[in-house]
Amino acid sequence: MAQEELNSSSTPATSSLWPSVLRWIPTSTDHIVAAEKRLLSLLKTPYTQEHVNIGSGPPGSKVSWFRSASNEPRFINTVTFDSKEGSPTLVMVHGYAAGQGFFFRNFDVLAQHFRVIAIDQLGWGGSSRPDFTCTSTEETEAWFVDSFEEWRKAKDLDNFILLGHSLGGYIAAKYALKHPEHVQHLILVGPAGFSSETEHKSERLARFQETWKGAVLNYLWESNFTPMKVVRGLGRFGPNLVRKYTTARFGEKSIGQPLTEDESRLLTDYVYHTLVAKASGELCLKQIFSFGGFARSPLLQRSSDWKVPTTFIYGVKDWMDYLLAVEARKNMPVDVPCEIIRVPQAGHMVFLDNATGFHSTVLNGCRRFLPPDPDNYPLVEGVTSV
Repeated sequence: MAQEELNSSSTPATSSLWPSVLRWIPTSTDHIVAAEKRLLSLLKTPYTQEHVNIGSGPPGSKVSWFRSASNEPRFINTVTFDSKEGSPTLVMVHGYAAGQGFFFRNFDVLAQHFRVIAIDQLGWGGSSRPDFTCTSTEETEAWFVDSFEEWRKAKDLDNFILLGHSLGGYIAAKYALKHPEHVQHLILVGPAGFSSETEHKSERLARFQETWKGAVLNYLWESNFTPMKVVRGLGRFGPNLVRKYTTARFGEKSIGQPLTEDESRLLTDYVYHTLVAKASGELCLKQIFSFGGFARSPLLQRSSDWKVPTTFIYGVKDWMDYLLAVEARKNMPVDVPCEIIRVPQAGHMVFLDNATGFHSTVLNGCRRFLPPDPDNYPLVEGVTSV
């Protein structure tokens, strides 16, 4: 089913006008899951991988955004790690241009304290990739939020801790606003979607948009020209581009702890296959954000509606602005606990850059759900509360 969808988009026809050297290296659901298994082979904690069937749309719904032309049932790629009986459930949601495998440095430690479940969002990673037909912000949010709710029902989850990174943080927050009864605690890691163009757009960006370069980039943004299209277009040179990125960002130019040679090789392989598969969830950007990364439906404007205790986590060198969380906290109801934590030697990928600091922050934020500990899950040295 989904494998056929991916193969049809990732393997060029023999009559293609593209030179053979530029044709894509084939990928599929099987390729992605195999790359995921190779990456997760670095772990010590046993886990199970499954494709959770979420149907072809919310029950009774007549909308078509959930479906492709074939109207087949969809599935969410899910990994669940062994844990002690009675452990609280932690659900982890990745960000844009990523997959659950990006948390590979965190699963072993977190699984000692939680029943950890990580997913690939609909249209990403090893999950189904329906045709993306959303034409509004509301439909696009529903694509992610409602598919996640169908996954929750299929997994028979009720109360859980929900962690989301970047775009996944935006989706997690929107889910918690719509379904607060299911979320015990919300952890937003460098979350996107708090800023508003009318309130936070800088004069410098406004001037840049008036230049020809700004006009071109804005046109590409509105045309849904994604980074993944570049990788696909490079064909057999695509893996090398991804390798250069991962070895630079998480190697010689790493903000925190560099990847080992094995980690870098396996993450590169995993990232490549997730990026070049059929375009689906990646096409959400222009519907959720305007050029410059400003949310069309900013979370900052919903902060007074917050009902779930929240921990914000930012790398000290994160390009997401933690001051937006400070601003949001001012408007949250006084009876909703909210902590804002900054982790040193870390950028936007705080869970990869400084895994130790990230783990201490998650445990500290969730301490009321965990067994009593003599050390009370303190923040490690250098991690600061704002």
